[in-house]
Order: sequence, then structure tokens, then C-alpha cells
Amino acid sequence: MAARKSGTPLHELSAAEIIEAVATGDTTCEAVARACLDRIAAREPHVQAWHYLNPEQVIAQARALDKSGKRGPLLGVPFGVKDIIDTCDMPTEYGSPIYVGHRPASDAACVALSRKAGGVLMGKTVTTEFANRHPGKTRNPLDPARTPGGSSSGSAASVADYMVPVALGTQITGSTIKPASFCGVFGYRPTYGDLRCAGVKEASGSLDTLGLYARSIEDISLYRDVLLGIEPEPIPSDVPVPKVGFCRTTLWHTVEPTTQKLLEDAAQRLARAGSRVEDVNLPPEFGGIPEAHRWISSFEFSRNFTWEIENYWGKISETLRNGRLKHGLSCTFDQYRRAREFAAHCRRQLRTAFDQHDVLLTAPVVGEAPIGLDDTGNSALCAIWTTVHVPVLTVPAFTGSNGLPIGAQLIGRGGDDRKLFANAHWIYRQLR
Repeated sequence: MAARKSGTPLHELSAAEIIEAVATGDTTCEAVARACLDRIAAREPHVQAWHYLNPEQVIAQARALDKSGKRGPLLGVPFGVKDIIDTCDMPTEYGSPIYVGHRPASDAACVALSRKAGGVLMGKTVTTEFANRHPGKTRNPLDPARTPGGSSSGSAASVADYMVPVALGTQITGSTIKPASFCGVFGYRPTYGDLRCAGVKEASGSLDTLGLYARSIEDISLYRDVLLGIEPEPIPSDVPVPKVGFCRTTLWHTVEPTTQKLLEDAAQRLARAGSRVEDVNLPPEFGGIPEAHRWISSFEFSRNFTWEIENYWGKISETLRNGRLKHGLSCTFDQYRRAREFAAHCRRQLRTAFDQHDVLLTAPVVGEAPIGLDDTGNSALCAIWTTVHVPVLTVPAFTGSNGLPIGAQLIGRGGDDRKLFANAHWIYRQLR
């Protein structure tokens, strides 16, 4: 466990530090919850990360934990939940006017596991409409004139602004990784299928995953274990210096020159620190992944939302109607099937990249968070890795020309998430 830094405000503690402080009697679940609520009260008018927040409900949860004497791997840790994830005692409205006041009967699996482990549910964070592109109200906490990214906008912003130490998001394209880069926190998308999505509003089942936000890799690893329902394990410390593949991808030409230079400099720094760093070129056909992703996600999305389309078309945003729904409704089953077969082919091909490398280094976004709140930014650089189902961790490694964060996207072999954390830990120490 991590020891609490002397004098650190409670709302700034990591999850690991909160757990240790509560366990040793240095603080209480209620005190931590109150500190986070105070931070939210001070900053929420500027950030607008929360869709639902009931301070009395939060305090009641924390007090109950203190009185119970319960012990758990997430004891006393406040967490936020993206509002497409069901909660039994809070509204779940999916970022849509269609579902105003909707109250699920049960918690999603990830929420139930978090509570079982002793976590304190703070509230529901803002999502774009149905976790798609139509933005919510959230501002980037580092510059309110800029987007925080999406679709997990409120979760990323709440962690970045020290409102909660950890939060749950989701990803169908870049909905976790892009906001993490824009807001300057750690964002994690697991190996596809590892974390269960029961109780999460499905967008595209072939691509959907949960996403985690934290301000340290250790907290990401801890929270993953909680959501797996296993005893938390420390990040391995005995792994050798990772062999890094620098992967510009077929979309490198879309990356802003400043971001390109930051990543190229990072590759050189890692090499000087002792890593074997080599260029990795994806097969040319990987250039077709964004289109395949679009057909897969749109076909599945438009079928999943048939009820809303048939009954509430006028309450669906123009952004969604003319974007993913238009694409999905025009997609034939043969197009969809071919896109899925192509994605499976690319997954098989990618395995060879890890024969000589432990981790791939690439760009998560084209640059800093763009100015404006009407668009959540370009997700194409994330779509490649989402489609091939591998684990991804973005670390807040860089600062752009406007003084805003840009992440380094680290890619692991499918199923090697814990090894990815260990490699990312070494890489982050070299780049910070």
C-alpha cells in the first residue's frame, strides 16, 4: 500500500493512499467523501463533470462503511460512474432526453463490484448522448474553452480535477483514451472481454469495453483487479526493461507536427534509458481499419437502438441521426460481416508485432484538446487498437505548445494487461 504524503489534502490522495489512510485510522470514509464533495462544490460550476450528485446520499454511504467496520480492497475510495452505466439508487439517463428520470432496478456489474469492495459511489458523470458524439456540458478542467473529449467526458474531467481518484468510463472508439489524453490523466482500455459489461448500455457489442481513469498506474491496476473480482496484486517489479516498438500507424500523417516530435523525442529518450526501441510498421491493410470499425460499430449501434429510433426519432440529436445511425442504417449485413472478418484478420496479423516487442508506443490523439465544445475531437487513432481488441494504457507524458497535456498511448499484447502496466510504469518514469 502507498503511504499518505504528509499534508496532502484528502481529495488529492490516490486510491491506494485513501485505502491505507482509512485502514490505519488516519482518516475515515466520511472525511474523504466530504473532502471530495467540497472539491466538487468549488469546481463543478467551471468543469460541469457531474450529471447526478446527491451529497447527502454520498455521506450516508460513507458513514455506513465507517460504522460497519467493513474491510475491502477499495474501502473508502470515492468513484464516479459514467451515466450509461446502471445504478439502482441513482438515475441513469444515457445522455439522452428519452431517458429523463430513468431508474434501473439494479447496479451494473462494475458498480456492484466497486461497492462490494468498499468504494463510495459519488454520482453519475456526464456522457455524450448514448456514448456517441453529441457532446454533454462538461468542460476541460485545464481550459474551459476546450473539450474534455468524449464520450467519457465527465469521468475523465472529474479525475483530472481531483474530484474523485478513480472513475468508470466506456469505449467503443476512443471514448476513454482520448479524454484521458486531453485531460492529462491515466486512461485504460482493457483486453476486450476481460471486464464484464452487464448493466452497461450496449452501443456495439463487438467493440464495447469498460474504461478506467485514475491519476496513477497503481490505481488503474488496483481498480482492474476489483472489477475482475480477484484479490488485488501489485504491479510486477521484476520485469526487464521493455523492448519498445515505435508505431506511427497508417494515420501518422493526421498527427500534428508538435505531437509527432514529442513522440519521436520520447522514443529517443527511451532508447537512451536502455530500451531497445525499433520502428514498427503496421501492414498496409491496417489502413482499412477505420472504415471497418465504422461499419461494425454503426451496424450494431443502429440495431441496438431500434426502439429509440422507432419511438423517439425526434429526441435523437441531429449529430447522431446524421452520423452513426445514418451509416448503420445504410450498412448491409454483407458489409458488416466482411468488416468483422477483416477485423479478425487484422487481430491475427498484429500478434507478430509482439514477437519482438513488449509494448508499442503510439499517439492517442492528433494533438492537444481542440478549442470549442461542439465536438469531442478526433478518435481515429484510438479506433485501430479498439478494433483489434488489445489492452491500451495512455499516460500523461507530454505538454503541447499551448501548455495542455498530450498522452502517450501504450499498447500491449492481448491478455497481457498486467505486463502492460509494468512496462508502462517503467516508460512513464523515463518520460515524466
